[in-house]
Amino acid sequence: MIARRYKVRGRVQGVGFRDFVQRAATSLGLKGFARNDDDGSVEIMVVGPEDSVSALAGLLHSGPRMADVRGVEEHEAPVQQYGSFDIKP
Repeated sequence: MIARRYKVRGRVQGVGFRDFVQRAATSLGLKGFARNDDDGSVEIMVVGPEDSVSALAGLLHSGPRMADVRGVEEHEAPVQQYGSFDIKP
């Protein structure tokens, strides 16, 4: 199990990005959350098997159809326990 924190920048709020991430993460068996940040980015915290986390990371670069991803930052994070993958406000 690994944990990663992502910061996705661009036109990623108001376009269904967090829903997109939740569906993808859930289908990959990942836990964590996605939330909008005040600076217009979306923060994602994810925990799971390395191959599944890598698969999600690849999807973050495109996002849903209406998104315009301009950058994705990835940082190692401590592994924490989450019950599911949630959307936070």
